[in-house]
This record gives sequence, C-alpha cells and structure tokens, in this order.
Amino acid sequence: MKLKRQQGVAVVTALLLTTLAVTIVTSLFWQQQVQVRSMENQRLQLQTRWILRGALDLSRLILNQDFASFPNYTQLDGVWATPLEETRLDDYVERERLQGENFNATLSGRMMDAQGRYNLANLALSGQAGAAEVEVFARLLTNLRLDSGLAVAVAELVKNAAPPAARSPDGTQLAATTTSAANQPIGLVRVEDLLAVSGFTPQAIEQLRDYVIILPASGTKLNVNTAPAELLSALVPELSLSDAAAMVSSRKTAYYSDSSKFIGQSQMSGKTIKAVWGVHSEYFLAYSRVRLDRATLETQSLLRRPPNQGTQVVWIREY
Repeated sequence: MKLKRQQGVAVVTALLLTTLAVTIVTSLFWQQQVQVRSMENQRLQLQTRWILRGALDLSRLILNQDFASFPNYTQLDGVWATPLEETRLDDYVERERLQGENFNATLSGRMMDAQGRYNLANLALSGQAGAAEVEVFARLLTNLRLDSGLAVAVAELVKNAAPPAARSPDGTQLAATTTSAANQPIGLVRVEDLLAVSGFTPQAIEQLRDYVIILPASGTKLNVNTAPAELLSALVPELSLSDAAAMVSSRKTAYYSDSSKFIGQSQMSGKTIKAVWGVHSEYFLAYSRVRLDRATLETQSLLRRPPNQGTQVVWIREY
C-alpha cells in the first residue's frame, strides 16, 4: 500500500514538473515572439521616417522650382499645390524582395500655403499689440460667427507670452536660451492653445483651424493670392464677404502678380489696408501619410522658403 502511494506521488510530481517545463518553454517562446515583433515594429517605424524624409526633400525641391518660375508671387495653381495621391512605393523603388514578404508601402501628401492663413503671431508686432492686426482678427471672428471680443484677449496672450521654444528640424524642442522667458506664460504653438483664452470652445477651434496659424515669426504677410474670402474680408475694412468671394473667384483666371493688381480691383475702390499683406509666401504646410505594412505615420510639417535660399524644414509634428 505504501509503495502504491509513493508511485502515485511520483506520477503527480512528474506531471507537475512536465507542466512547469511546458509553461516555461511556452513563456520563453512568447517572450521571443514579442521581442521579434517589437524589433519589427521599430524597424517599420524607422523606415517610415526615412520615407518621410524623402517626401520632405521632394517637397523642398518642388518649392524651390516654383520659386525659380514665380519669384515675385505665389499662386494656388502652382506645382506645389498639386496633391500626391496614394502611391505604391514598390512600383518605383528598386529593392531586394524577400520570399513571402508583403511589402505594402504607400505615400500620399499635399502642401498648403501657410500664409494663406492669418498668423496669430502678428497680433503682437515688435512685442506690442497692434490695433490694425487686432481688428483683422476681430473681423475674421465675426465672419466666422464667433465672438469678436476674443481678439483682444488673444492679442494680450500673444503680447505677454514668452517666445515659442526653439525646435530642431525634426521637431524636437530645444532648451530656452534666456532665463527670463521661464517666468512668462507659454506662447501659442498650436491652434488648440487658444483654449487657454476664456471664451474659446473646442467647436470654435474647429471653425478657426483652417483660417489661422502660429508661425515662428511675426510680421508675415497674409497672401491675398491664396487667402479665402473670409480672410480677405477681414483684411480689408468694409469689404463684404460677397465682394471678397467675387475676388476669390476672379483669381482663378488672373492672380495678383503684384500689390497694385490687388489694389486695382473694383471691389477695393476707396478702401485702405492697414495690416500687413502681400502676394508672395515663404511658409508652407506639408501633410504626409506614409504606410508601410502595419505601420502608419501621418505628419504635418512647416517649410520655409526664404528668398534666394533653399527651402528649410522648420518643424515636424506627428498626429
């Protein structure tokens, strides 16, 4: 009887040891699979960033060529405004194909004129809230059926805030260069930062998103060749939305190659502009979407094209 009990204990012990061994081996295989998948994901993310870098180089080249063709003005039907539809990269890139590999890589993107939007940094030219610029923003809020009184509050925020922290070309924030800035409110960086102003709601931010921007420099000129009717009406005192819409429609056949062409429009008769404006742009927004197998990278980048210089990447934001 005692021998049978010992045999039973031995069998149970053997089963427990076998179960433990199987559990340990399974856990090791699972950990190895997780590590392999993690390495694959890192590789895919790194590759998508290299593809993005190539897309930005292409955008810079296009902007440089556009400037060579039209150095004095920027128009909406330029080559830079042609969107890149989703394109399979393996149809154009020569590469070694691995057996059983599913290389599903696509790239799509588009560019927009950043100076076709109102630069909120202009609300505080040289550190002072300018009445003319505040009035432009107030009229824009009115055109969008928002509270025009918020313009003064935003101007005060821009005037009192510290300059935005410097950023490297890949979008990484750098350390502040002055200690005094640490005691000041943080400046506007994204449109969503307007929520810091009492009276702005998420719905108001969505209404404003396509009409305003925060550029790294103040005093940038609103481009009347690319601005929508709501902004043209806000820029020019007493210019109705209907007249601004008519001017936008006429741009399709005749862009303003210089400021006199804009001033000479019949709708501009007897009107004076006090805010800054122009017909040429330096800043552009580039939207890119890279898809590589199961990895997807969507970015918004700000490009600057100074006169007679190469186009530069100011920042890159992922979303």
